[in-house]
Amino acid sequence: MSQPTPARPADQGGLAFGAIRHRDFRVYFTASSLAMTGDSIEHMISYWMIFQVFHSPALAGFAVISHWLPFLLFSVYIGSLADRFDCRKLIQLAHGLLMLVSLAWGVLFLTGRLEAWHAVALLIIHGIAGAIFDPAGMLIIHDIVGQEHLQSAIRLSVSARQLAILLGPAVGGGLMLLVGPGWGLVLNVLLSLPLIIVMALTARTGHTRDGGPAPRASGLGLGESARVFLEVRGDRRVALMIVLAGVTSLLVGNAFQAQMPEFAQHFGADKGGARYSVLLAANAAGAITGALLLESTGFLQPRIRTAIVCAALWSATIGLFPVAPSYAVALTILFIAGALNIAFAAMAQTIVQLMAPPALRGRVVGLFGMAHLGLRVGSGVSVGLLGSVIGIYWSLSLSAGALLLVVLGLLLLDIATARPRRY
Repeated sequence: MSQPTPARPADQGGLAFGAIRHRDFRVYFTASSLAMTGDSIEHMISYWMIFQVFHSPALAGFAVISHWLPFLLFSVYIGSLADRFDCRKLIQLAHGLLMLVSLAWGVLFLTGRLEAWHAVALLIIHGIAGAIFDPAGMLIIHDIVGQEHLQSAIRLSVSARQLAILLGPAVGGGLMLLVGPGWGLVLNVLLSLPLIIVMALTARTGHTRDGGPAPRASGLGLGESARVFLEVRGDRRVALMIVLAGVTSLLVGNAFQAQMPEFAQHFGADKGGARYSVLLAANAAGAITGALLLESTGFLQPRIRTAIVCAALWSATIGLFPVAPSYAVALTILFIAGALNIAFAAMAQTIVQLMAPPALRGRVVGLFGMAHLGLRVGSGVSVGLLGSVIGIYWSLSLSAGALLLVVLGLLLLDIATARPRRY
């Protein structure tokens, strides 16, 4: 497949915080940050209540699987929808579903009628909504800032997601203390409204820079994902970054977050969940700190080998978390892991999105989303369900160790196949 020859990733986004110079991006960034904070609040409160009601590592593992399975099955297809249709409508649909889910959690908590099947259904709907939003949101960002500031926009958007993870536990914990989990999630619905309104007012559809949406349809399922990967595998950079995103998600992902109530209990969690909130916040704080340093200094430009090394260091770091000798050490480890995670994730996303042909951008972004997010289903098994058998401390350490070996293998592959001119 013939491909355009865009500028090298390392040459993109030279201005610090360049994406902020776009007024439309500032508006979108603010509204989406509020919506993602609401998403994080819902996760924090619902995971805590699921643990309190059911005390089930298996259900916590299912929370990870059900959340990410729609990304695995439908990301490329939804990416094709983002290629062909108005991305504004897809974003509104996604966040409308998230509002309904948050409201449903709130009503169930207030009435005391939460049952396991309720939790299963709401977790699945939440996952579907996230899968709808991801490709459309990335295309809107690309449409707003263009090639020049895409690296900055992706890094800031990933930072906003991490800021939401940081603020979500703090705000969620405050809501649980002030009004209780039920009313907290009812009020949480309001945080998605600004993004829905912004999408109704903006002229950006996700395609205005590319001359309109792509007409070609796409199939459904994993077969279509394989077909898209075959189309782009000729670009070694794209292929390696998709594989890197896939293996990190498959073996570890963010499954440890769903198990965080039990880790917090191990470190002496209080009834209000403050220590649980701080553990989640430490990981997000590290990610935000890392992102701001990278964005302001231009340090660690997006290159294949840099991304792989950061992923290897992240694997080693997260594997140490279960054996932390104290709460303070655990917080430090999560902080460092957060910084490393955002470094390799933002680099991989930037390289893939810059190199994707415009007519296939939604599908390639969807394929990356399937790898980076959908394959987290595997971490629900390797960390969550396996943890119900051998304990979550062993399952996380073993999964991180296996990931480290795989990532080191990718590093050796990159060294063996690299061209004389590195980028």
